[in-house]
Amino acid sequence: MSEKRDYNPDDIILSLDIGTEFVKVLIAEHQKDDSLKIIGAAKVHQEIGNMYAGAIADIPAVISTCEKALSIAEEEAGVVSRAAVVGIAGELIKGSTSTVRYRRKNSAKPITEAEMDMIISRVQESAGEKARKAVAVETGNPDVEVRLINSAIVSLTIDGYKVSNPISFKGSELVIQFYTAFAPLVHISAIEKVCAELNLDLLAVAVEPFAVCRACLGDETDSDLSAIVMDIGGGTTDVAVVDDGGVDGTKMFGIGGRSFTHQIASKLGMDFDTAESIKLNLDRELLTDPTAIAIADRISGDDYVNYLETPSRRAKIEEAVQANIDVWLSGVQIALEDFTVLEMLPHKILLCGGGAGLIKLQEALATEDWWEDLPFSRRPEVHILDDLDIPGITNATNIDLDYTYITAFGLLRVALDTMSGVEAEEGLRAKLAKLLQN
Repeated sequence: MSEKRDYNPDDIILSLDIGTEFVKVLIAEHQKDDSLKIIGAAKVHQEIGNMYAGAIADIPAVISTCEKALSIAEEEAGVVSRAAVVGIAGELIKGSTSTVRYRRKNSAKPITEAEMDMIISRVQESAGEKARKAVAVETGNPDVEVRLINSAIVSLTIDGYKVSNPISFKGSELVIQFYTAFAPLVHISAIEKVCAELNLDLLAVAVEPFAVCRACLGDETDSDLSAIVMDIGGGTTDVAVVDDGGVDGTKMFGIGGRSFTHQIASKLGMDFDTAESIKLNLDRELLTDPTAIAIADRISGDDYVNYLETPSRRAKIEEAVQANIDVWLSGVQIALEDFTVLEMLPHKILLCGGGAGLIKLQEALATEDWWEDLPFSRRPEVHILDDLDIPGITNATNIDLDYTYITAFGLLRVALDTMSGVEAEEGLRAKLAKLLQN
């Protein structure tokens, strides 16, 4: 348990990562140097029907799980946090980067805040209509409502000259690469309901792959990081591309860790819990005994069970896992094909999320030929993220905050961005400051 001391409530923020498999909570204290110190953490398992395709499916059940996680984290931190940022994921989250060319009528006149406000509003409206149409097609609902979740300026040039803040510059043509992400209102409303029941003040809802990118970038405004970020959760895989410190876009597809479990259960005719245990222990030294065929019918919690198997059973397990890896790699290919802004994709791949721990998936990503038809200059290098890779956030708890917590780290970074923007008035300058924190 962390050392108990008096905290300033205004310095305490919370991230709530409501995943398909687990709810994860991090409580952090904002330091004077603008860094964050994690003082409380928790991870609680979700019931199988709580989530569907990365979105909340059972609000009361999710609230109950979140309450357990919050209680554990608050007990360790010795403080109750109310200011929270919550992640959102799922196939209906639409995040993309648009390139907008804006020709100014008077190139000798300095660019004003009002002019930039008009440009940003037009881009967001256009992107929102595009996202609404895409979600309408996928859901079959022409009246679906979507809401802007995240937006960021990826790059901005004036007459070919790259600038970090356009205000007061002169020029005839602005070219803006602008990232926007939208989510169906029904998904956001579910998150708002959960937060209201938990008595949390919702600072922001953040697209999870965007949040992971923010975690990797930290507060380095001149970061030159270029990478593909993959958050492999229980129900979905979220993909984001960062180029030269800017988030170029996010894509999601509905294959995650649970699909591997379902494949094993189906192939061997066993229950979900047993199949889950086998999947989690695939990479351990398993005993082989041709005469041993019996296994436990049900397995609870994180108990380690040696699966005594015949060679034929082992072959079926490996066949099921490989079949799912093949489908998953196809999903990765399709997702990356949509990133048309870049001529070449970054060759560094950063993995996080519970599914990232599956060694066979890591090996397939690093050794198979899935990448050859995509615009890579060479074979991608795979790296598993952990807390030491995240700048500006330190872990003061006794919990190992590994790759499964990285999304929650990113949500803390989004919380800090949001709080910084609130402190600086609600005008366009504050809006630009937040958009340029990318």
